[in-house]
Amino acid sequence: MGKADFLSPKAISNRIKAKGLQKLRWYCQMCQKQCRDENGFKCHCMSESHQRQLLLASENPNKFMDYFSDEFKSDFLELLRRRFGTKRVHNNIVYNEYISHREHVHMNSTQWETLTDFTKWLGREGLCKVDETPKGWYIQYIDRDPETIRRQEEQARKKKQELDDEERSARFIEEQVRRGRDGKETDEASVYTELKRESEEEKVAFNLGASSSVAGTSKSSSALGASALKAAPSSSSVKRKDTSSSSDFRGEKKKKSALEEIIEMEERKKQSSRTDYWLQPNIIVKIITKRLGEKYHKKKAVILEVRDKYAAVVKMVDSGDKLKLDQNHLETVIPAPGKRVLILNGPYRDTEALLDGIDEKHFSATLTLDSGHQKGKRVGIAYEDFSKLA
Repeated sequence: MGKADFLSPKAISNRIKAKGLQKLRWYCQMCQKQCRDENGFKCHCMSESHQRQLLLASENPNKFMDYFSDEFKSDFLELLRRRFGTKRVHNNIVYNEYISHREHVHMNSTQWETLTDFTKWLGREGLCKVDETPKGWYIQYIDRDPETIRRQEEQARKKKQELDDEERSARFIEEQVRRGRDGKETDEASVYTELKRESEEEKVAFNLGASSSVAGTSKSSSALGASALKAAPSSSSVKRKDTSSSSDFRGEKKKKSALEEIIEMEERKKQSSRTDYWLQPNIIVKIITKRLGEKYHKKKAVILEVRDKYAAVVKMVDSGDKLKLDQNHLETVIPAPGKRVLILNGPYRDTEALLDGIDEKHFSATLTLDSGHQKGKRVGIAYEDFSKLA
């Protein structure tokens, strides 16, 4: 009897029956043929083509089993990687999605008898993380792709660099706080003595004039006996002189020229004008990002133009290439002592200076200002607040 026509009811019926998954015990992996019932599978096993395939497999059975096992493993892991990534998932969910493909390699033709054995094998080989729970076995794919590993290392390196920058800033702040405390301690250092009388008959005299400083108080507190009695009559005149001298001192202190007041106002503005951007044209910087490759990593460049305060167009010193980079991918360059630098941030921003010395312990340098109304003044500036001039 001839084969039914493609659009005949018989052919359509056969295609509907063959659609989807059939029973696994009626599938022949060697011939890759799925039978619909036991009679069809029996007829297939008695066919000449099936007998030829069995003769080929009997010559080297391990070769065919290894081939089917490798195909099953690679397809299963590819589905796990593409569909679920590195998420933890039940192994039966992945397997059901795998066998939904009509042309998949069946497990009964591989070296593993059950899905549990295959899951344990994945864990032993280090291809997946596996763990057993009351609900069954769970698997998690381990991504060993070189590109993924490189991306993870780059993220870890960037995170470490940010932590190093934060640590450096914290050290700088701690050093400034320590210097401020030391300055206060030196200003407030004073010696106080207890008032004592050698005998109960003696009187204690105090000089309450405005010029009585801490040292004067300590001296007057120790003035006892006859000297204190002698000093008592003249205390009023001393008070008048002291008050007059203190008023003269206050008057001299209040009198300031208009130029000095303007200078003080500018200094206050500069101290409060510290910003989070520091790029300036015509300075030399170093590229610290590795995203551009080893060709530009740790190489020096000159800033030609600053855009939007946080980006700059730079020109490589050695190759002459032009790049546009963010300030997070750049760092300042510290030249040798005696070279000219530009202060990029802080109270002396946009001021040129000469590098006198470097303090590696405190991550700072001593500069001599070479421009502005404070020319010739020596100041201490942190590494990140100045850079070498082009």
